[in-house]
Amino acid sequence: MSVLNNSEVKYFLLTGIPGLEHAHIWISIPICFTYLVAILGNCTILFILKTEPSLHEPMYYFLAMLAASDLGLSFSSLPTMLRIFLLNAVTISPDACFVQEFFIHGFTVMESSVLLIMSLDRFLAIHSPLRYSSILTSSRVAKIGIILAFRSLILVLPFPFTLRRLKYCEKNLLSHSYCLHQDIMKLACSDNKINFIYGFFVALCTMLDFSLIVLSYVLILKTVLSIASLAERLKALNTCVSHICAVIIFYVPIITLAAMHRFAKHKSPLVIILIADIFLLVPPLMNPIVYCVKTRQIREKVLGKVVNICIR
Repeated sequence: MSVLNNSEVKYFLLTGIPGLEHAHIWISIPICFTYLVAILGNCTILFILKTEPSLHEPMYYFLAMLAASDLGLSFSSLPTMLRIFLLNAVTISPDACFVQEFFIHGFTVMESSVLLIMSLDRFLAIHSPLRYSSILTSSRVAKIGIILAFRSLILVLPFPFTLRRLKYCEKNLLSHSYCLHQDIMKLACSDNKINFIYGFFVALCTMLDFSLIVLSYVLILKTVLSIASLAERLKALNTCVSHICAVIIFYVPIITLAAMHRFAKHKSPLVIILIADIFLLVPPLMNPIVYCVKTRQIREKVLGKVVNICIR
């Protein structure tokens, strides 16, 4: 397809799993199941946190923000993923593509920000337990949530507008089952230097979040090692396990993809696509499971609700 400018672009082509197009209908079964469990799990977390007054504490407010970010990621990629694997519909209009990449990147930045503030929350809870409640009041938590949402919006807001100003010539095949900023801008035949620089800046912001999370855990470890009792040390560290799992689940695919693009001499498109799909599918799926398994208060409330429903 050959086009001369942005207004003449009719559609972009999304990619499923190369070489397995004949099996897309079967691949759609685990994908649908993953989305269903992710949406159900995160909605359950939000419902439990809203209806249980005993869980109206800063730690659980931040968990609610994480669940909301996971839901956003799931719903952002859901339409095109299911269209490709269920209906074999691989076309998407440019405007719809720009909107999708805005929401995907926005909720990605939001999740990164929430994971950062959750690490600071754990540091305060361990380092200054007596001042924790006075520092993180409900009003301050609400303000933090608004700031995080505003930061995510402002950081990714230029993406769709800078993409619309580009010219697209001949190439219209995207590399994934959904639209990403870096993937779309590679199709442009006009100068995309601004897009590249700004995309790199947003990526640096995400990596800065990760660096600050690592720094938080260095300080947490330093504080824990100063505790005399081994039992108290283990108890303090146990409160961080769920968050550490969430950080690993979220950042490992991002860092792996970045490393492959930068250092791999012979990159396998299939491997890159699978890792990119893991990045969007696995965190929303695993985060509610991890927090239900590792957080006793949430586990007990969820089991209590399930028992009550079964009795009725």
